[in-house]
Amino acid sequence: MGIIHIDEFATLDGVAQAPGGPEEDPEGGFAFGGWQAPLFDEMSGELIGAGMETLDALLLGRKTYDIFAAYWPNQATDGPDGAIAELFNRIPKYVASRGNPTLEWADSTLLGADLAAEIDTLRDRHEHTHVIGSLDLVQTLVSDGLFDELTLWVYPIVLGSGKRVFQDGVAPSNLTLAESALSTPGGTVQLRYTRAEGIPATGTVGG
Repeated sequence: MGIIHIDEFATLDGVAQAPGGPEEDPEGGFAFGGWQAPLFDEMSGELIGAGMETLDALLLGRKTYDIFAAYWPNQATDGPDGAIAELFNRIPKYVASRGNPTLEWADSTLLGADLAAEIDTLRDRHEHTHVIGSLDLVQTLVSDGLFDELTLWVYPIVLGSGKRVFQDGVAPSNLTLAESALSTPGGTVQLRYTRAEGIPATGTVGG
């Protein structure tokens, strides 16, 4: 049975909008597109690359798919992002969308309306399906328990506005820290969680 991974780059206040570049997603007048770049260091690159070594499929929301499809096919495999470009262009891409978009990136498939059934199919077909960005899709995957692992890369900045990893209205959920947190010299922290059953409990501290 395959695993559904969620990978997100986020600020200390949970903003995950447009980490990669100024024009990536300016929706809502977001003024900090590309906030990840000044904080990126060699160790971050190595750890992110290691996390993708087993990736054999991408599951993306429509907006992230469009961003990736406009970027990755145009990157040279011998360039600075060559390894990721080769991987993303080679593996199957699956898109969750309420519309009927034209998918021109090679080996792209539009999923049907029954997301839970489609996730079951992806688990049978692939060992490690990764969801990157795709914040609207992530809310559904978390709320419906349709994921297995969540890796958060938390960067030492606060932006105060922008789309967040967990938006208002996402279902309360439990997570289990899968391994000790890793930090880079620049202060970025990698947190890897697995999904746990049930909803958060409450009580009185010291009671």
